[in-house]
Amino acid sequence: MIKRIALILSVVITILLICFNNNTVNAQNRFQQPTIAIPTVTGTPQGVMAYVDLDQEDPVNVRTGPGVFYDEIGVLLPGESVPALGKSAGGDWILVQYPGVEGGSGWVYSPLVTLSAGDLPIVEPPPTPTPATTTTIDPTLAAQFVVTPAATNLPTYTPAPPQTIPTYVDEVSSGFSQHIPLGLIILIIGGLGVLIAIISLITER
Repeated sequence: MIKRIALILSVVITILLICFNNNTVNAQNRFQQPTIAIPTVTGTPQGVMAYVDLDQEDPVNVRTGPGVFYDEIGVLLPGESVPALGKSAGGDWILVQYPGVEGGSGWVYSPLVTLSAGDLPIVEPPPTPTPATTTTIDPTLAAQFVVTPAATNLPTYTPAPPQTIPTYVDEVSSGFSQHIPLGLIILIIGGLGVLIAIISLITER
């Protein structure tokens, strides 16, 4: 009889313990549940991204301004992507986010990156850097590269001896005829002709 009573008490105590534990767990669950609505977390727009192509052999230089005359401040490796912040007036250079440098941004050459869809504002470039030192040329070093052409003698020409122009002497006017007038000679020759003609007429008869 006593054993039955003890068995019944143990069963009742076990049932009570089970019920008590369930109530405690339910109370804890009810306590942990929020009493207000939790807002849904949505991602913010990523914006325009600049991607370096994987087939790019060399890293892309990041510069302080849109031009090769600006200083290099870092590189972007093939396959790397960074947010694009703007572009130059001609669109040849892209301003990208580059943490760790002054201003947190830098410029890359646009043909070396691929941009995602979207519009970029035109960003005014920084002032053109001026060289810290003025380049001077060492006159001694420059003199080594100065080549003085050697003087070459021009060809000389020996003038030909003067040509003697032949002179022709009129045979009629040479000799004794130089002292006799030409008209007189003509008259004598004419007279001789007439005389010969008369003689020939006489001999024919």
